[in-house]
Amino acid sequence: MTFKKNAILSILLAVAVLMMTMPLAGCESKWTLSDTDNKTLQGLPSQFSEISQAYQILQQYYVNNQALDTTKLLQGAIKGMVAAVGDNYTVYFPPQVYQSTEIEYTGVYQGIGAYIGEKDNQIIILGTIPSSPAEAAGIKSGDIILKIDGQSTAQMTSDEASLKIRGQAGTKVALTLGRKDVKDPIELSLTRSEITEASVISEMHGQIAYIRITQFILPTTNDFKQALQDSIDKGAKGIILDLRGNPGGILDQAVDVASQFLLRGIVVKVVDKDGKESVFKVRPGGLALNMPLIVLVDGGSASASEIVAGALQDNGRAKLAGSQTFGKASVQNIIRLEDGGALKVTVAHYYTPNGKMISGTGLTPDYPSDLKDQDLLNWAIDYLNKIIAQEPAPAATK
Repeated sequence: MTFKKNAILSILLAVAVLMMTMPLAGCESKWTLSDTDNKTLQGLPSQFSEISQAYQILQQYYVNNQALDTTKLLQGAIKGMVAAVGDNYTVYFPPQVYQSTEIEYTGVYQGIGAYIGEKDNQIIILGTIPSSPAEAAGIKSGDIILKIDGQSTAQMTSDEASLKIRGQAGTKVALTLGRKDVKDPIELSLTRSEITEASVISEMHGQIAYIRITQFILPTTNDFKQALQDSIDKGAKGIILDLRGNPGGILDQAVDVASQFLLRGIVVKVVDKDGKESVFKVRPGGLALNMPLIVLVDGGSASASEIVAGALQDNGRAKLAGSQTFGKASVQNIIRLEDGGALKVTVAHYYTPNGKMISGTGLTPDYPSDLKDQDLLNWAIDYLNKIIAQEPAPAATK
């Protein structure tokens, strides 16, 4: 019993002294316990001994103590500790969960193809992937997920909800949704499939290039640069960058994308727990430094997509059109534990180049509009054509 008790206590205390190396969302730093860390563990608050006491009480008094699963107890304790932080974006992933979460940034996974987030203590849909089960079922950005397989989401984080929605291709998941202006909940049964996400989608509309980024994942920079160069080669004279329904992703990819349109300046400022500011400057070699540009955003544009939009807006490079963005101004690190699990930890907050902190408020478009989907795209095409022709820009109609 002493060995199990010490193992649980050591790992729990180790979690409390994790060290992070880079303030980048999606960047992983493998943590290991060094001799220095072992010494640090001895200096933790004495209250942590209560974890050991609780474990001993269960072993001694619980009626079915032979069935106690040490691994489950350990993972439950870590999960509870992390939840007590009170930050919905700081989450513990057990080993089996992290293995499925890890592939998210590659663009291939099994699920329904919907991006979700948290706002006002609700789990909401930020967007859907083209040709996915979610899109086919008519799920829309802004829908509220009320239940997953009959279980209320009231106490779930967005990561927990996402993991419940994901599953083996061919299996089903039931969602209960709330939708603005729809009185009764919407009941859906969806069949999961393998989702292969193209994070960059592009097409030409006459002399206007339309490029949509669905999420900032590992292939995004290369795919975006290729789409941008192809559009230029096809004679594009204006660009629509569509970030609607984009939940964010890897910070480094966002800096790369913004740099394709900026000659110099700042993309984003990141401030860590000690108040230390890291400035991410424009990276040289942008492909479209002077071409007319409009950026489309909505309430599903979050995190890394807000970094790109905010950088282009603050640097005076592009106007934003659409609706208020989500307002997620924090940066997370994914830090692996020795047992194969991981912590996703909020390590910093970010500010736009002009110093705006948009957490909870989002970015305000230069051209506010209630136009949706193709209607806003058509407006953007007209906007750019008039800019190219040096005519007055059209008003964004409601």
